[in-house]
Amino acid sequence: MRFAFGATALLAAAVVRADAADDLEDASSSVSSAVESSTSSSVVKPTFTPTTLKAPFLEQFTDDWESRWKASHAKKDDKSTEEEWAYVGTWSVEEPSVFKGMEGDKGLVIKDKAAHHAISAKFPKVINNKGKTLVVQYEVKLQNGLECGGAYMKLLQDNKALHAEEFSNASPYIIMFGPDKCGATNKVHFIFRHKNPKTGEYEEKHLKNPPMARIVKTTSLYTLIVKPDNSFEIKIDGESIRNGTLLEDFSPSVNPEKEIDDPKDKKPEDWVDEARIPDPEAKKPEDWDEDAPFEIVDEEAKKPEDWLDDEPTTIPDPEAEKPEDWDDEEDGDWVPPTVPNPKCDEASGCGKWEPPMKKNPEYKGKWTAEYIDNPAYKGTWAPRKIKNPDYFEDKTPAKFEPMGAIGFEIWTMQNDILFDNIYIGHSIEDAEKLKADTFDLKIVAEKAEEEATAPKPVEPPKSPSDLVFKDDPVLYIKEKVNLFLTIARRDPVEAIKFVPEVAGGIGVLAVTLIAIVVSTLISGGAAPSKEQVKDAAKKSKDAAVDAKDKAAEAVSSGAEKAQSEVNKRTTRSTAS
Repeated sequence: MRFAFGATALLAAAVVRADAADDLEDASSSVSSAVESSTSSSVVKPTFTPTTLKAPFLEQFTDDWESRWKASHAKKDDKSTEEEWAYVGTWSVEEPSVFKGMEGDKGLVIKDKAAHHAISAKFPKVINNKGKTLVVQYEVKLQNGLECGGAYMKLLQDNKALHAEEFSNASPYIIMFGPDKCGATNKVHFIFRHKNPKTGEYEEKHLKNPPMARIVKTTSLYTLIVKPDNSFEIKIDGESIRNGTLLEDFSPSVNPEKEIDDPKDKKPEDWVDEARIPDPEAKKPEDWDEDAPFEIVDEEAKKPEDWLDDEPTTIPDPEAEKPEDWDDEEDGDWVPPTVPNPKCDEASGCGKWEPPMKKNPEYKGKWTAEYIDNPAYKGTWAPRKIKNPDYFEDKTPAKFEPMGAIGFEIWTMQNDILFDNIYIGHSIEDAEKLKADTFDLKIVAEKAEEEATAPKPVEPPKSPSDLVFKDDPVLYIKEKVNLFLTIARRDPVEAIKFVPEVAGGIGVLAVTLIAIVVSTLISGGAAPSKEQVKDAAKKSKDAAVDAKDKAAEAVSSGAEKAQSEVNKRTTRSTAS
């Protein structure tokens, strides 16, 4: 009886432990959800404080932003499609809705998907960088990502016709800078319009090798620095990504070629530009047969002994049946489809045998003369060079035309693109200070929230032999029982060897049931009634079912033996 009670207690303890694990798992899930929902508020965030820095233009979108920025109501002239588009996209100044990194920090936000947006702000004074470094810096936050659209800015040319309400894609700009992505295109634009000193016409100069934009939902900081020596540098999040010079890294180049091809020069009619020609003295050999075929019949081939001459290659499908709705009068006589003759698969072949073809050893093909160097060859002809009448040399393209305003003229498929902390001036140090007071503070909180809310990586499922009861009691019991039942269907003895924990649990239940029956017989002195037998059987059945779902770790030494057996089998398999 002590053994029976001990075994029952052991099983009960396992069941209680498994139930407790279920409760623990449910509680853990609830806690996890609560933690996830409160992550945003639990991340410590700095509070926005307007900067005291001074610059030709510095925008943090404080409450008076509408006194500086005006949305455009102009029409967009699309020359490629000869259509006009209205700038119907709306703008708003608000705090971020995704990964907010700073309390009270607002930015300019694009509010509409698949719409044309245009907005601009005049500079308090015209910005002229002659003899000065030009620094352009601003934040971009792609709250919904960016699949197709722009997030670049334009520094507009100063002129009397600069009216904010008429700002459009046709408005002349001096510099275009910022990210742009659509499909395979993903780059940070740096384009400047250069004035031809001879003609007075403007031409766009594009950076040859622009860096890729960073398509993330946290804030990105884009910085452009152009120095008086014509050097430039592009930074993203404070990291130098691209540098070079305005004179060498843009297309078309700032300065044209000194010499050009003479458009009036023509190649002489007797000019020979063939470097090699067929040897005119070469003659075809007399034994060269151009008509000889590439392949001929192999006369030495013999028909295989098992070749079935009288068997067709295909036969009517013996399993095909005439469709029930087939009408001979309307559809004609039904003919079963053909299938490959299975007898042909067992032999070398069926039907009429014909010798195979082989390569003709006498085949030479069409004769051609060998090539020799052309004695009349004069080289590759090229027109003579003349001085370029349009040549000029601008040694200081970094002296951009005066700039009078900033504008965002954008079409995008994603909304909620946010712009903030715009700096346009001449001080690299002030731009760095603004970065330290804004971007450097908010990005820490944004990335902390992003990491906290990121989905946890799913671990690959473990093998039942690698499971540990303490890690996940419910999974441990479930997998062990399933493994035992799977093996037991094929070989019960193997099941006992490999999963002794479950076998031990079932054994404990059996011994417990026997002990209870024997105890009843001894104490009562009489045979058990039908009701007692039924009750005992029901308890046994319930206990067996419970053992299947929640059998505990019973024989740890048996598990070690089973693992040893697995290792032996694996070693044998590898060796073989």
